[in-house]
Amino acid sequence: MRLVSRCLLVLVSAGAALSVVSPAAAQTAPPAAAGSTEAQQVRTELERLRKELEALRQQYDQRISSLEQRIEGLAGPHVTTVAPAPAAQAATPTTPVQNPPVTPPQDPAMPAPPPVAQTTAAGSKVFNPDIAVIANFVGIAGKNAMSTEPSLALREAEVSFQAAVDPYARADFFLAAGPEGVEIEEGFITFTSLPQRLQLKVGKLRAAFGKVNTLHAHAMPTADRPLVTENLVGGEEGISDSGLSVSRLIMNPWIFLEATGEVYSGNSEVFQSTERSHLSYVGRVRGYRDLTEGTNLDVGTSYAFGPTDLGPIMRDEFAPEFEDLSKRLIGVDATFRYRPLRSAIYKRFLARTELVWSRQDMPESPQAKAFGFYAMGEYQFARRWYVGGRFDQSQRVLDSSMRDTGGSLFFTFWPSEFSQIRTQYRRTNYAEGVRGNEVLFQFRFGIGAHAAHAF
Repeated sequence: MRLVSRCLLVLVSAGAALSVVSPAAAQTAPPAAAGSTEAQQVRTELERLRKELEALRQQYDQRISSLEQRIEGLAGPHVTTVAPAPAAQAATPTTPVQNPPVTPPQDPAMPAPPPVAQTTAAGSKVFNPDIAVIANFVGIAGKNAMSTEPSLALREAEVSFQAAVDPYARADFFLAAGPEGVEIEEGFITFTSLPQRLQLKVGKLRAAFGKVNTLHAHAMPTADRPLVTENLVGGEEGISDSGLSVSRLIMNPWIFLEATGEVYSGNSEVFQSTERSHLSYVGRVRGYRDLTEGTNLDVGTSYAFGPTDLGPIMRDEFAPEFEDLSKRLIGVDATFRYRPLRSAIYKRFLARTELVWSRQDMPESPQAKAFGFYAMGEYQFARRWYVGGRFDQSQRVLDSSMRDTGGSLFFTFWPSEFSQIRTQYRRTNYAEGVRGNEVLFQFRFGIGAHAAHAF
């Protein structure tokens, strides 16, 4: 706006100079008989100056209009500049209006829209967080005497609410509705601006143990969870509890490291406490490195410790000191990703494995030791098509002589980013000698803005 004011000042000064020059020339002109030729020259010179001034004024008007359009585009809808004055009023100073309402152009035949309150994008998030609903429908056909899963079921409908609380924290809430009712799958606040690159989460969380335990049902690469998760890590619920999680990032030119420490109340599918002081603890260290521009490797190790429900069960039968029986889980996971940059939407390969060791205290007997793992691979061979396989093997948590094995093949089709169709063949050999051969159909669909899960 300073440039506009300076340009108007130049035009006013030039007009004033012309008004002074014209009468002065008329007063100092010689008599008509002696200076008619000189008077004609003065008139010609004045006419030339007038035309040059008019051309200069038009150029300045064009430049001022162009500058105003650029300023209006950069400033956004909350800053409005004053339109250039008409030619007849170019020399008249005007007072700019402070932030007048902006009215977009409209068809004269259409009725005027009602007034709308001007709000910023940040302000709109205060009462309108990102909301999404994701449904997970699974159908099962085939025989499996060890399974009680229904043939058709909407296993879960997840509702998420996510938004920034302030510049220093964000909140994430995930409500899961299923056949058994509605529960808070996760609900926590994350403080992202703590010193020393620390990050704090407070609320109900899925513990940072391995990879599968942190994934929601709709984010799984298969329609089910591996046998090792079902036998040793709590199945679908997993280690999900109320507590605190503190993590720290360590970055250097060679590798990205993340260290996480968590403490929970000790009430989950894996750990159960009868006393307020009986808490469960989870620790994890994860390393990530880019191998090439299209490949990377992610390796992590996890440890979980806490009380179990074997204590209260055994208390009456044995001695009271057995009520504090505890359980330890040790996990190692590795993920290899390949995604070439030039064909990232057409080709992708992911290989992942996870190994879990369980150590369960037992009354008047050695620890019950169990081990399980899975290995899977998934390949994208077209823009919307994926194919993959998984091998499972796991011992039972209280009896290592009981071993289950299984395998799966799955095909996935993504009609869009909001829907998914998957077919999976699953074969399971249980320790009791029972075999299960099943075909699973999964339909996943969602609406709304759902933020991406952890990488």
